[in-house]
Amino acid sequence: MSDSLHIVCPHCDSTNRVPNDRMGSAARCGRCKRPLFDGQPLVLNAANFHKHIQHSEIPVLVDFWAPWCGPCKMMAPVFAQAAARLEPRMRLAKLDTEAEQALAGQYGIRSIPTLALFKQGREIDRIAGAMDLQNLLAWANRHLA
Repeated sequence: MSDSLHIVCPHCDSTNRVPNDRMGSAARCGRCKRPLFDGQPLVLNAANFHKHIQHSEIPVLVDFWAPWCGPCKMMAPVFAQAAARLEPRMRLAKLDTEAEQALAGQYGIRSIPTLALFKQGREIDRIAGAMDLQNLLAWANRHLA
């Protein structure tokens, strides 16, 4: 295993090489100097989606959601709690399918919320429907093993 990983900054979208022993709260972006991990879901859009999916060497779990979706609203605090628990091993991100309809169509999102897990640019799994924290963490951790 490499002694460093490429991590895309959630603030300025620059790619950083982070030594494994600096992962976590000590990791800061070399460009903007802000923390690379803050325990909050990253907001993705058409401009930064592919950069984060393809250039981060940690898995990226994307919540495809919409502001009018009741189950999406119910799951939002659960997803935020999961981000706090899964970082820095996994980046959690949200994509508003209403605002980014082309991306939602490109990934075949038919129901929301849909969680899609990406590793080094490839989708490796997905699950549709709202989940509680315990089930979300169990599902995500299966992919970290």
